[in-house]
Amino acid sequence: MMENFPGNLFVVAAPSGAGKSSLVKALMELDAKVRPSVSHTTRAPRGQEKHGREYYFVSEPEFDQMVTSNAFLEWAHVHGYRYGTSRKAIEERIAQGADVVLEIDFQGAVQVKKLFANAVSIFILPPSWEELKSRLHNRGEDAPEPLLGPRLHAKDIQRVPQELVHAEHTPHHRE
Repeated sequence: MMENFPGNLFVVAAPSGAGKSSLVKALMELDAKVRPSVSHTTRAPRGQEKHGREYYFVSEPEFDQMVTSNAFLEWAHVHGYRYGTSRKAIEERIAQGADVVLEIDFQGAVQVKKLFANAVSIFILPPSWEELKSRLHNRGEDAPEPLLGPRLHAKDIQRVPQELVHAEHTPHHRE
């Protein structure tokens, strides 16, 4: 477990569509010292996303190689794609005193907390289950089958209530 770094690690976790990106963007506008982590993903870019800015878009074989070489601090299957956070990038940045924010799902947050006991974990809850489904449906960036397409599989629908239960046990949970 890694504990004594001069920088801070903030872990913002939530189901897809709950508002992680909006919250992190607002935080960075308020505090220029907080920098986001750029994750790797096997999904294709959406809209105006650029390689190296929002994500590093990699192929399945590239992702497999990174998993095999233990290059990820955490990684997870999310909505049919894989996402991972570079171990080296995070360790270097917080060792230099930078504050880093990870914008990940609950699976990844659990993995990070095991390695960085001092990480500040924040779980974002959507206003309601109906609102979450509406947000995913209205994104318009993926398949037209919002609840059973790539953005929200049946198994993911089942997982959200489990994530909400875990959220109640995070140190920064607020009703």
